[in-house]
This record gives sequence, C-alpha cells and structure tokens, in this order.
Amino acid sequence: MIPFSAAAENNKTPILEILKDAFAGSSRVLEIASGTGQHAVHFAKNLPHLVWQPSDLPEHLAGLEQRIVETDLDNIGEPLELDVLDLPWPTPDREADDAFDAIYTSNSLHIVSWEGVEAFFEGVGETLAQGGTLAIYGAFKYGGAFTTPSNEAFDQSLRKKDPKSGLRDFEKVDALARAIGLTLLADHAMPANNQLLIYRRG
Repeated sequence: MIPFSAAAENNKTPILEILKDAFAGSSRVLEIASGTGQHAVHFAKNLPHLVWQPSDLPEHLAGLEQRIVETDLDNIGEPLELDVLDLPWPTPDREADDAFDAIYTSNSLHIVSWEGVEAFFEGVGETLAQGGTLAIYGAFKYGGAFTTPSNEAFDQSLRKKDPKSGLRDFEKVDALARAIGLTLLADHAMPANNQLLIYRRG
C-alpha cells in the first residue's frame, strides 16, 4: 500500500494556490522531505512548467517511488536520497547550469533537530541559484509564543516523541535565511494554523 497523509491531502490545494505565483518564474524545484509524495505529484501535475525533484531519507523512498511511478508524469524526477545533515547535498551547485532555482519543504523543520534546521539552510545556501525561491510550509512560533493552543499541544506531542523536535521560532528561522542572502517576500497564513514562508535569493 502506498503511504498516505491526510494532512498532505488537505493542505495541497491551498499551498498550490500560493506556489502558482511564487514559482511562476521557476523551472527546477528541489523538494526536501517529500514524504508520501502527495505534494510532489499534485504540484508537478498542476505546474507543468516545472521539473519537480523529490527527495527524502532512504526509508521513505520506496513508497515515494511507487506513488510517482503510478502517476506517470514526465516532469517529476526519480526520488533522490537526501539527508539534510549529510552535507554537501547530492545536488548541482548553485552556480551550475542545471542548478535548482526553487526549493520547497513542508512540515519538516519541526521534525528535524535544530542542528537539522541549520543544516537545511546551509544546504539551501549551497544549492539554490541566484534569484531563486525558497518556500517553507509549517507551523511556527512568533516572538517565542505559540499562535494557538492547538499548536502548543502539537509542539508538546512532538517533543514527547523526540525532545530535539518541536515548532521553531520564526525569528530564528528567518535569521538563518537572511544569513545565506535570502529575503522574506511573504508570510502567508494558511489553514490549520500553518504558515507558508516565501523567500527570494538576491
């Protein structure tokens, strides 16, 4: 059975509406932590001008590959084995002719450790082409505070499973982005108390 995420199914349409504009001028997208592949397939199908490159940890690749094969889309790549902590990433350099001009990740920064968040931005810094776009979907804290009681409960449930995980402070994430030359273009409020951050390089 192909892995399935109800959350990914629910949020893929509102995210797509933002990405239509954010990725309008992009051509090659690297997705970090593609998971079940529902986002990869939905976005590749509805944004045919893009070549979508999914990636994830080895243990998630089989299900991801199965979903992609069944969709039979010609603008989605074979899933790439990628651990954000394993730098440099197995991707073209940001100055290469085939560099990625967009990077996307969903619900990943609160799963990995803070070291993983730092590595994510280091990898983005090495990979995202000048003028490229970074899109990050997920829940965040602002000014050190949770935006809703449900987000606080979610954070507690994450930390019970792994003390190194948890919702991140927007300000700390934004500082990492600015340190690699990214500028925040938009912070979109999304359904279910999530955000979609859009950054541009250069």
